Amino acid sequence: MKRNIAIVAGGDTSEIVVSLRSAQGIYSFIDKEKYNLYIVEMEGRRWEVQLPDGNKVPVDRNDFSFTNGTEKVVFDFAYITIHGTPGEDGRLQGYFDMMRIPYSCCGVLAAAITYDKFTCNQYLKAFGVRIAESLLLRQGQSISDEEVVEKIGLPCFIKPSLGGSSFGVTKVKTKEQIQPAIVKAFGEAQEVLVEAFMDGTELTCGCYKTKEKTVIFPPTEVVTHNEFFDYDAKYNGQVDEITPARISDELTERVQMLTSAIYDILGCSGIIRVDYIVTAGEKLNLLEVNTTPGMTTTSFIPQQVRAAGLDIKDVMTDIIENKF
Repeated sequence: MKRNIAIVAGGDTSEIVVSLRSAQGIYSFIDKEKYNLYIVEMEGRRWEVQLPDGNKVPVDRNDFSFTNGTEKVVFDFAYITIHGTPGEDGRLQGYFDMMRIPYSCCGVLAAAITYDKFTCNQYLKAFGVRIAESLLLRQGQSISDEEVVEKIGLPCFIKPSLGGSSFGVTKVKTKEQIQPAIVKAFGEAQEVLVEAFMDGTELTCGCYKTKEKTVIFPPTEVVTHNEFFDYDAKYNGQVDEITPARISDELTERVQMLTSAIYDILGCSGIIRVDYIVTAGEKLNLLEVNTTPGMTTTSFIPQQVRAAGLDIKDVMTDIIENKF
């Protein structure tokens, strides 16, 4: 009998549009001969299942099921592809844990840590991972232009410490841009990160592990046409994404080994993607860890799967079956 798979998308942040696109990508990737697939949209208290006829019906939160006519459908597995709260920060993982429903990504603690960029980077720094100098501001806190220049320097990045997809991110070059950038970032999250600029080559590398194997994908080199890898670069084609990256075999191996180590340190599960900047002297610096990476047809992970000579359908089956 086929398992019922919920592809859980939506969320309560600006990233909802990206999440819904990822859901369509995952729907196209998973083997429909093996599984019954349904996209579940979550936005606030609205939890709805998309039916094949285009209609939507509510999800019963008591057991994560829905009724299709007279038939009650209970989900066996959730593929979480919400980029932002509540799917990337551990909240939804806690719900599924209580419901005893297996899901695609890491658990509550790893999700909560990685969702907060400052917390994650400081945690990994204790394990010897190189990171940029940074400061954290919480809602209600402020910092002077002079402090930013003295402690972090210019240029710098000011961005939400929570969330992704480059919403609310500003590359700050002058003192006059600092306070407007902080206001913009606070418009997206209650914590703001002021981070030193690192000049170098941007790389990203995906990885997943099952009970039987470790799969580390070829890194991608990211060459943006814009000031930095912003939303337009990510989703509107204003970037060159080169997979495998144009780097030495030795550096490729270092990137892959560090990605695998970060996976284990954080206790990850499912597919993750780790972003880096390689600075002078081939120094490898962590940017951030993504535990629910974008999965549109043009996202980094599908590109890396193809470059590795793998079939994305097989990868999706690995992720699902590893939880049973």
